[in-house]
Amino acid sequence: MAERIYIFKRFERFWHWSQAALIIFLLTTGFEVHGSYHLFGYKDAATYHTIAAWTLVGLWVFAVFWHFTTGEWKQYIPTMEKVQAMLRYYLTGIFTNAPHPFRQTTLTKHNPLQRLAYLFVLVLINPLIWITGWFYLFYSSWSDWGVSWLSLEYVAMFHVIGAFMMLIFLIAHVYLATAGHTPTAHIKAMITGWEEVPEPAGKEMPIGKRVCESPPVPTVSGSSMRLSQEWMMPSPGRRATPPPEMMKSGSSAWVLRSTGLG
Repeated sequence: MAERIYIFKRFERFWHWSQAALIIFLLTTGFEVHGSYHLFGYKDAATYHTIAAWTLVGLWVFAVFWHFTTGEWKQYIPTMEKVQAMLRYYLTGIFTNAPHPFRQTTLTKHNPLQRLAYLFVLVLINPLIWITGWFYLFYSSWSDWGVSWLSLEYVAMFHVIGAFMMLIFLIAHVYLATAGHTPTAHIKAMITGWEEVPEPAGKEMPIGKRVCESPPVPTVSGSSMRLSQEWMMPSPGRRATPPPEMMKSGSSAWVLRSTGLG
């Protein structure tokens, strides 16, 4: 059984697919400018590359504004919790049909490895691409900015390195997108917004007192009464009743009581 949860809002889905399309187009035109192949021609490829770059900048401005005004930026706060479990799952568990160690909710959309990967993109790949791209685009203004000592060769080299890092991230992202309970589950979620999340084996029972009452039971006098069982114990995990071994060991205390109904 799987529970359907609305995970990705409309703007998130628009931002994701628009950003993906622009990044793929930037990689395509950028590698042509680099001389890797011929598709549009150098001049047109350079023009398209610049237009796509400015479009992506505009999209990111709106995305940053949306994330901070809605509080969704908290989804990307990195954490080391369950990182090892996620690594084991992606390295071996995914091939042995092991249960996923992370359960998505509307408040925790990204698993710990995703958060670390997005942090790597935000603090390293993106700045490397945009800073070198900025200097590349405004090469004629270097002397006015007082940075004529920079080498265009090195600026171009680091821009290409950033592009290859983004390409590697994109390939890994697409591969891991197929790591849901079905190969297309995560992709469908990013289209519709609804994610199918496997339900846990049971409800987590809090520590404390539980009382289970029976239906009304007739008595000899003609009145009715309810029988109830009350027990105190530590949470047994995902069980709704105490396990037999805990009952036998005395870990749970049972009290039989009756409630008259008149």
